Amino acid sequence: MDGKIKILFLCTGNSCRSQMAEGWARHLKADVIEPYSAGITTHGLNPQAVRVMAEAGVDISGQQSKMAAAVADVPLDYVVTVCGHANETCPTWLGARAKVVHQGFDDPPKLAATAKTEEEALGHYRRVRDAIRRYVETLPDSLPGRASAATDASGAAAASGGR
Repeated sequence: MDGKIKILFLCTGNSCRSQMAEGWARHLKADVIEPYSAGITTHGLNPQAVRVMAEAGVDISGQQSKMAAAVADVPLDYVVTVCGHANETCPTWLGARAKVVHQGFDDPPKLAATAKTEEEALGHYRRVRDAIRRYVETLPDSLPGRASAATDASGAAAASGGR
């Protein structure tokens, strides 16, 4: 995997958003990105995230929920925080070794908690899945310090900068 950019997608529990991002990066960008995902804590792999990713043709069922310490030996190039909590509590040792970029996404389980039907709940997961896909499609060029200006899938400034 030499020459690939090593990216850690970090969220609170490594159950949904970071897992989706890792799955999309493996599916869409395996030639240029070596993706990882982890959490500040572990909440287990979210079954609805697995389901909606499978609907899109991406199997994340074999991925494991893990804490950031699990990738301590990986020489990461970037840490992409995908939720506000992970951005605020990103372990300092990660920021000392890699460029930290924040690209927040809505929390599907939180949104789904108020859904009146399973289909409505899954709609939240699908919307976030698709937003994460659009972001991953911009990688690695949209990362700070890469060839292109940092923009997200909608053309707005992507990252809050590095740490």
